[in-house]
Amino acid sequence: MPRRKISPRRDGFGDAKYNNKLVSKFINCLMYDGKKSVASQRLYEALNILAEKHGEGALNLFKTAIENVKPLLEVKSRRVGGATYQVPVEINPERQISLAIRWLIDASRARKEKGISEKLAAEFLEASKNTGTAIKKKEDTHKMAEANQAFAHYRW
Repeated sequence: MPRRKISPRRDGFGDAKYNNKLVSKFINCLMYDGKKSVASQRLYEALNILAEKHGEGALNLFKTAIENVKPLLEVKSRRVGGATYQVPVEINPERQISLAIRWLIDASRARKEKGISEKLAAEFLEASKNTGTAIKKKEDTHKMAEANQAFAHYRW
């Protein structure tokens, strides 16, 4: 807790092609070893693949995929009287987006296709249809929170 004023939250810049902050955040999470231009090329290739395979806008599919993967609840460990409980808590919107991005990237890297662009495009398409590995991760998180609903009164 800061003793003085709270630092204002800085909004980042949009990406070069779409001028979208969500795309820029995805590129930053996709990046390895500071190679931002490589990460942005791979994401733009994935969005081009989506645009070719699917008639509607690739950016709309991308946003829909992230909206579908965003979790609402998660469990956090709380230690009460020597016992550790998994307490379900709601997630703030910024963490929802960062978890969705992380899960989409992890799921696409684990796929069998050739090249990260094809993997990302396939995962975006599946996530926009509410299927795929990233959606399964979200559902597992929600199931864990529902199963531990009895410990919700330990939330603080």
